[in-house]
Amino acid sequence: MSNVYMKTRIQEGKQAKEYLKSLKNRRIMIVCDKFLAENGAVKYLTDILSSGNVVELFDKAIPDPTIAVVGSGISMMCRVKPDVIIGFGGGSAIDTAKGIIYFSMAKQLAPKPLFVAVPTTSGTGSEVTSASVITDPENKSKHLIASEDILADVAILDPVLTVTVPQVVTANTGMDVLTHALEAYVATGANVFSDAMAEKSVELLLKSLLGCYMDGKNLKARTMMQEASTLAGIAFNTAGLGVNHSIAHQLGGTFHVPHGLANAILLNQVIEYNSKDQEVLKKYAALALKVQLAEPKETPGVAVKALKGLITALMRCMNMPSSIKELGIDRTEYESQLQNMGDNALMDACFATTPTKIGGQEIKKILLDIYEGQENGSQG
Repeated sequence: MSNVYMKTRIQEGKQAKEYLKSLKNRRIMIVCDKFLAENGAVKYLTDILSSGNVVELFDKAIPDPTIAVVGSGISMMCRVKPDVIIGFGGGSAIDTAKGIIYFSMAKQLAPKPLFVAVPTTSGTGSEVTSASVITDPENKSKHLIASEDILADVAILDPVLTVTVPQVVTANTGMDVLTHALEAYVATGANVFSDAMAEKSVELLLKSLLGCYMDGKNLKARTMMQEASTLAGIAFNTAGLGVNHSIAHQLGGTFHVPHGLANAILLNQVIEYNSKDQEVLKKYAALALKVQLAEPKETPGVAVKALKGLITALMRCMNMPSSIKELGIDRTEYESQLQNMGDNALMDACFATTPTKIGGQEIKKILLDIYEGQENGSQG
């Protein structure tokens, strides 16, 4: 049986922000980071919102939003009692808004507001998912919260907002999109609907990611990449993710590795491990065939090899580190956290839909293999 729930109204294109004009005589809380507040980017919202609205700005969102940051946002929500919350920024800002809404409702501190998500990067797909990732610095871990209550009511996709994204962020968030699509495609919750979204996401990404990286102002490429991100978000919100994200969350929570980069460094190793299951191998091969990375005459193994080769090539073209060692993380310190990261990965919410049975020892081996990376270590 397939279960598909799509709630979010998507406004796309240069005129997408016109939706904001319909918000009148509301109490509005905008959630963003200090950079977007101080560089004037938030005027994208405030300049178009009706003067009859009461607008409050919460600009404390940070990468890997913490429990403390969300708590501060809840305090403002209790004071402002907004009718509308707008999450404006990358995945971290939107996740912060989701965390504020989730815990405010769980504690019955405020009624549910209209939730509008306005992404400024193409990566997380958070604007169309019912999940949010919150960091617990004390335990060096990340926790995924999931609820239909935190699905955005409206997502505004305007590619203009992404043209100034730096190359390194374009690369990291782009590989996050690819990971979302690939994990959703083989996840245990996958169905024909999520497969269609994942396939189209990968197709658009292959046409646009390097174009975005080479020329950030390429609006056609930025548009396709934004669409790829949202499609991948819909795919994994339906199908689930897997151990790639479960481990990536630990690398982020423990060593502050940017999420998309952590996913990218892990991706080939996880594909190699998952492909031990012949059905999963065939599914990866089917995707490689769909996006013309392989020909029908090729064996599944050859098709998956082409897929992994593409991932390696993309990372090289975008000058991405391919190992944990390249990030300057001390090996002794890294190895001291293997048990903790492995244990937490097994408890991560994304782990529930991983397609190939895997235990703590195998996860620790993957973590060890990515320390040296493909160049110097495993070729998976």
